[in-house]
Amino acid sequence: MPPLVPATGPQRVIAASNFVYTVGSGLYLTAGVLYFTQAVHLPAGQVGLGLSLTGLVSLGLGIAAGHLADTRGARGVYAASLVVQAAATAAFLLADAFWPFVLAVGAATGAKAAGLAARSPLIRHYGGDRPQEFRAVLRALTNVGISLGALLAGWAVQVGTLPAYRLLVIGNAVAFAASAAVLLLLPPVAPAPAARGPRWIALRDRPYLLLTALDGVMAVQFKVLTVALPLWLVGATDAPRWLVSGAMVANTLIVIAFQVRASRRIDSPAAGGSAYRRSGAAFLLSCSLIALAAGVPAWTAALLLMSGVVVHTVGELWHAAGGFEVSFALAPDHATGQYLGVFGLGAGLAEAVGPGLLIALCITWGRPGWYVVGALFALTGLAAPSAVRWAQRRQAGRPCLAAPGGSRNQSASAGTD
Repeated sequence: MPPLVPATGPQRVIAASNFVYTVGSGLYLTAGVLYFTQAVHLPAGQVGLGLSLTGLVSLGLGIAAGHLADTRGARGVYAASLVVQAAATAAFLLADAFWPFVLAVGAATGAKAAGLAARSPLIRHYGGDRPQEFRAVLRALTNVGISLGALLAGWAVQVGTLPAYRLLVIGNAVAFAASAAVLLLLPPVAPAPAARGPRWIALRDRPYLLLTALDGVMAVQFKVLTVALPLWLVGATDAPRWLVSGAMVANTLIVIAFQVRASRRIDSPAAGGSAYRRSGAAFLLSCSLIALAAGVPAWTAALLLMSGVVVHTVGELWHAAGGFEVSFALAPDHATGQYLGVFGLGAGLAEAVGPGLLIALCITWGRPGWYVVGALFALTGLAAPSAVRWAQRRQAGRPCLAAPGGSRNQSASAGTD
């Protein structure tokens, strides 16, 4: 197991806040949809439509919150986003119809997007010489927290009563509020000095926007194990159904054990581009293995599916590490929040359209759809190194701006594109 307790005090505060937050996230990810369909009795179609709408509407909030964190102070903006998310989550208890549901979930989803962007300047400021590695530690801790939250949510699902589900929602809101309280122990970060030129420079950085789009396509892979694989396993294979849980456990344990190690070897934008290429090849292989599990004996199907899960998770490690590297290294110090807010657009779009795309290709179409999805990942990975080289060339032509109060990441620069 990698060391998941950071060495410095500020890093430990950020990690502790993140851990408490992700326990709450695990509660919602496991049983949030069930709360609205089983306890509130909203139709599943309305829930799916509402989640898609709120996901799309909240995309731009990350950019605005990231810019606000850069110019007004990241700790305060991040803590405020957590408080809003806690209040919005508590409002789930009042969401007894479609539009109250959309308003409550929309506020929570928007606050989540804002918080992810606002946290980025804190990670860069307190992450040491390699904030990308600290980001990998946080991702490993995220998997630990979500796993614990999922175990707690299992009780509510098993009991299945309205009071049990309401306790789950209250626990989720309390976790978000506690995360904000822990964050107040972090020393504040002074805003970066304003740079000359246009305000929204990330939206003018075409190479970075291209990388954002490529990462968004690749981020559809996060829905493969949570959406496509369970439906495929149950509907198209003879594998035992408990493998749905087994796949998630295997994925989580591998990420916890190896994400930090994988990120240490990806220490430059060029290495990040290569990591994308390797992850695309891994996703192609894993999709092919999963596709072959249909129409074979149960034990063969189980072997193919679990092999696909392991290969997919290796690709996930490379994809995440590559994304950490290029998103931070190619973002100027004074606009980290704004740039990371833009980079989050790709993952946000994947969150909104990924489930429908995977269901249409992998489940409705069947085995050929799995090959198409795998090829899409592979082609995206092949395009990433060229996009990284373009971004580096544009970055080299920018004027440098020293970070306030100390040294800067050597591979980052500032200015406009």
